[in-house]
Amino acid sequence: MPANYDNSASFYDKLSRLVFGKALVNAQTWLLPLIPENAKVLIVGGGTGWILEEITKLHPGGLSITYIEISAKMMALSRKRNTGANQVEFINKAVEDAGLTADFDVVITPFLFDNFTEDTLPGVFQHIHQTLKPGGLWLNTDFQLTGKWWQYLMLKSMLLFFKVLCGVPAWRLPDVGKQFSKFGYDVTEEKRFFGDFVVTRLYKITH
Repeated sequence: MPANYDNSASFYDKLSRLVFGKALVNAQTWLLPLIPENAKVLIVGGGTGWILEEITKLHPGGLSITYIEISAKMMALSRKRNTGANQVEFINKAVEDAGLTADFDVVITPFLFDNFTEDTLPGVFQHIHQTLKPGGLWLNTDFQLTGKWWQYLMLKSMLLFFKVLCGVPAWRLPDVGKQFSKFGYDVTEEKRFFGDFVVTRLYKITH
């Protein structure tokens, strides 16, 4: 069973800001200006939906957004967001059950892959990969370990907390970079946040 954040929907953003300040917000919004006008955008695991309002600040209209979130309570909060004149389709399912087309210009996966294990990640990754058009942009933000002791402690604490509360199955971060490499993606932009614990990368297939 995939993780479901219903139990944390009411306080998730407040907890995030308490622990990380604006680092997680800044990490997720850093590459949003790269979204082209009139793009078709896929957001997988968008949480409470605040990112929709950030996108709308940059694109008040013209976008076609498919918003996937498995938590019904997170989805309810997302539906209340101001999305301007953008067309937004909300899908309250796991991404592999969403029946998506293969014509997205941009894929955004914010803190999605740390919910999966090495065994479950490849299937989900391939499913998302198949939705992106040739030449499309994949914006991924996630946690990473760079050898600092406090990162390891924070990660273990977070995974334990969300394992108990939301059923997150992972005890460690899966090797997401391996999946991107397998399908021919290159990192074309990268920025690190919160002492390198958070990283946002722009992936493209450039060959």
